[in-house]
Amino acid sequence: MQVLAVASELYPLVKTGGLADVAGALPLALKHYRVSTKTLIPGYPAVMAKLRGDTTQRLHFDNLLGVSADIIETHIDGLDLLVLDAPELFNRPGGPYADATGADHADNWRRFAALSLAAARIAAGEMEDWQPDLVHVHDWQAGLVPAYMRYGDTPELPSLITIHNIAFQGRFDASVLPHIGLPAHAYDIDGVEFYGGVGYLKAGLQTAWAINTVSPTYAEEILTPEFGMGLEGLLTTRAEHLSGIVNGIDTDVWDPRSDAALTTHYSAATLKTRVVNKRGVEARFDLDEDDGPLFCVVSRLTMQKGMDVLAELADDIVAMGARLAILGSGDPWLESELLAAAIRHPGRIGINRGYDEPLSHLMQAGSDAILIPSRFEPCGLTQLYGLRYGCVPVVSRTGGLNDTVIDANPAAISAGAATGVSFNAVTTDNLRRAIRRTVGLYQSPKIWSVMQKQGMKSDVSWDKSAGLYADLYAQLIANKG
Repeated sequence: MQVLAVASELYPLVKTGGLADVAGALPLALKHYRVSTKTLIPGYPAVMAKLRGDTTQRLHFDNLLGVSADIIETHIDGLDLLVLDAPELFNRPGGPYADATGADHADNWRRFAALSLAAARIAAGEMEDWQPDLVHVHDWQAGLVPAYMRYGDTPELPSLITIHNIAFQGRFDASVLPHIGLPAHAYDIDGVEFYGGVGYLKAGLQTAWAINTVSPTYAEEILTPEFGMGLEGLLTTRAEHLSGIVNGIDTDVWDPRSDAALTTHYSAATLKTRVVNKRGVEARFDLDEDDGPLFCVVSRLTMQKGMDVLAELADDIVAMGARLAILGSGDPWLESELLAAAIRHPGRIGINRGYDEPLSHLMQAGSDAILIPSRFEPCGLTQLYGLRYGCVPVVSRTGGLNDTVIDANPAAISAGAATGVSFNAVTTDNLRRAIRRTVGLYQSPKIWSVMQKQGMKSDVSWDKSAGLYADLYAQLIANKG
């Protein structure tokens, strides 16, 4: 099978979250199932800087929504990439979606419509010697691809849209419609219209052949008003085309036996050597060196991630004899609350604002447990990293967290099956009880060791999930006939 994937970010070139990890790892895993993927990504400065040597201009657009652009083909770290080189749209400072101040780029509607339109034209065969059997798009930034296909030249070509987080929808004023190259009749409830504007994610959900999310539980949750974010009605009408496939991780990049970011390497058979990494985390966060439990957080500091509840419990965590290392950034008021907690408890709570990929690896390798009290979590990758590294996940029962972590209840402990600690609704009391329970388990070394080893045995790779994607692709292509 030949697949065109479309994503707004891709590890290791540009990353703001889990989407990049999926876009980078899934094509590699799909090769084992005889699926060949070319991934179209925007030509951000960080991407263009990596284009050296093995590049080929495959397509030129004189007028792609008002700009000149090229499609450049290249190969990086085993990935076959198509880069949309459109300097007017993507050669600018800041991140993929926002400027250096954090404000969204005002023309995001045009930038990602152009990405989508370029993908649709590739899907239509404009690269001459290559045309995909199926198009797989990710999130709102590529949500218009299936719409361009439906209202353009390739309505018969199968398409799949993956929702990584339905909270991010790409909603713009209706005034953009005449400027994005769609016909006027596309502005309809069965097209791209969404609450009086244009919805990029909504367009993809309405027009793609199939929809999937990044965990089975999340696929069920988004059919409800609590999690559907206004799209639950549409998704309910398309429920027969909706499925969930849990994410995996790149187990070559995330491997405690060889990870270059660690102070020392280890395996499930040599867990005692993890303590060297624990000392490394303590040093990086100016924490006291002791044998009590060390919790970590690697997260956006937002209410979605439950960081407001965590901030309320900072004093309790210290009172339980534990320490806390936090890596992340987000809402200014939450950053302030957590910084204040670190000031109140020097040596017990440390915070590093921003994101540091190597440090995140060390934290998974040296912390005893990772806190993930998300109010909703489509899949989550940090708990998978935790399982892989023997860093016990403490998670809310939602989305992919529910699908990947086995709670340490008495039955699971007796069976030697437990891999973490789960709790229901994200409240201060519930999280406090979960943390207290985790501290108690940590104080039983034999139980704790079994939990770590069981987690490290979990199959968190892409192998199984890539097979499910390959099966889904095959079904869609078969339905084409």
